[in-house]
Amino acid sequence: MAAWRETGMLRTLPQMQPCGRYVLDGGRKLLNLSANDYLGLAADEDLRRQFLHTLSEQEYVFGSSSSRLLGGNHPVFDRLEHLIAARYGREACLLFNSGYHANSGILPALADRDTLMVADKRVHASLIDGMRLARAQNGAAFCRFPHQDYARLAEILHGRGRHFARVLVVTESIFSMDGDCTDLRALVDLKRHFDNVLLYVDEAHAVGVRGSGGLGLAQEQDCIGGIDFLVGTFGKALAASGAYLVCGRVVKDWLVNTARPLLFSTALPPVAAEWAAFVFARLPQFEDRRRHLAALSHRFQTASAGLPGTVAATDSHLVPYVLGDPARAQACAHRLRAAGFYCLPVRPPTVPPGRAGVRFSLNAAMTEAELDALAAALGSLSDAD
Repeated sequence: MAAWRETGMLRTLPQMQPCGRYVLDGGRKLLNLSANDYLGLAADEDLRRQFLHTLSEQEYVFGSSSSRLLGGNHPVFDRLEHLIAARYGREACLLFNSGYHANSGILPALADRDTLMVADKRVHASLIDGMRLARAQNGAAFCRFPHQDYARLAEILHGRGRHFARVLVVTESIFSMDGDCTDLRALVDLKRHFDNVLLYVDEAHAVGVRGSGGLGLAQEQDCIGGIDFLVGTFGKALAASGAYLVCGRVVKDWLVNTARPLLFSTALPPVAAEWAAFVFARLPQFEDRRRHLAALSHRFQTASAGLPGTVAATDSHLVPYVLGDPARAQACAHRLRAAGFYCLPVRPPTVPPGRAGVRFSLNAAMTEAELDALAAALGSLSDAD
């Protein structure tokens, strides 16, 4: 830990209080650029009041007290699963307590010694841990291909993939640290050349903010039907808790019997699922927020182009400012907080070595003036350097 502290790698829990699109930090009000409330719903008091008016006294259930397979399968869970499955036009949906629960539970339940998992090099830690568990528990194999290098992926599928009964291609749709988007249509087209390949896509950072109905990048690219396992979360743009898998009926039945985080975890609080269902049902109504968020991202990237740190060009609401050195990233975040912006450094292992920096998570409740001020603050920090 002393070595981590010296190299800017020691992590501590931040002491702050969320306050709408701001945080209160040491008595100061800072614009929050580290949260995942992409649509600004977490602080929408009108939406919250509308939800509370829909609840009866019997629906204020704050704890499930057991797993869904015991006494915790409250009716709202089935209702929410049917809503999601119908919205995606798929056979089934299965809820999980979080995106981490989903990814670390689904992959070990699906993969055995006849399975090869092939993942993008920069997938989230929950997917990596899921693949590691599948290898440790069931003897499954996994490898990773260079970030969004679909030619290399095709080589793996034609080569090593031919020796397995099934191959799971694992990716995110919008990558959480880089903010770049996967060409899901290309992956669906590639998958169709193989009888043994299935596609697993984590849409955690796209659900709510992409697609005409807010269902994510798969909806935007019109390829929901080509994705075998589609994972979404409630805990980011939907300002709720939990996650879900959209899949086939047989897969759902299998996971109900084999996914250990589902089997052995107390279910979500039913009132949290009621809120998730309330927000999910209204996703198509938030198109104005989605357009505003996209416009903010474009404006900010344009205003901050040419700075010494690399503002990576993304086509999403996640904008990384890459500085390379962890200590430099930590210093930059500290100075931005002093300027009124709540930012946190991202460092290895969250990002690869050499890509430490500050990740700006934009929010539809923000204004153009606030993002212009952030770009100006970055410019002044660069001039000081």
